[in-house]
Amino acid sequence: MAYDALTHRDAPLSDAALSQLFTEARTRNGWTDRPVAPELLHRLYELTKFGPTAVNGSPARFVFVTSPEAKARLVPLMSEGNREKTAQAPVTLILGHDLDFHERLDTLFPHAPGASAWFADEAGRRETAFRNAALQGGYLTIAARALGLDVGPMSGFDAAGVKAEFFADSNVEPNYILNLGYGSDENLFPRAPRLSFEEAARIV
Repeated sequence: MAYDALTHRDAPLSDAALSQLFTEARTRNGWTDRPVAPELLHRLYELTKFGPTAVNGSPARFVFVTSPEAKARLVPLMSEGNREKTAQAPVTLILGHDLDFHERLDTLFPHAPGASAWFADEAGRRETAFRNAALQGGYLTIAARALGLDVGPMSGFDAAGVKAEFFADSNVEPNYILNLGYGSDENLFPRAPRLSFEEAARIV
């Protein structure tokens, strides 16, 4: 098979696109007051859902916190250093993982009837849900940047409190939280160093 012609699937993105997604993108701590339209959040999910997960389990659950009332419930549950920026951001996403994700596999993984039985063990199910929901959060970060949004992921929050406040009466547990919107340069840290290929990777 010849490899001298690129298809639309394997042609690289432009440098400008890669810059927007990776090299020039920054984690935001300050936010403008520009609102994020609900339709854009729908579009964000519609892109995110296509990222691959184990057995197409799609365990992530998304709560987009936008109203003042919901923000008032969430902000006190954030760690002190995360409260002001969470209050300021137009949208705060609570990313959860559903420990009962396997109950949807007849729909999501129809070519393997009975696949839900593969996850009878609670510990294995919990690990799968956590890992794959976190993976979906990574897809969402890139999708958000592709749509012109900025992101600010956070792990400092009262997990039990967020569970009780936003996922009560379900088997969904909070994974992590990220702010979404149009970032400002307020409290923007200088870009931190990254590990070199030699420090972080190898080819075997």
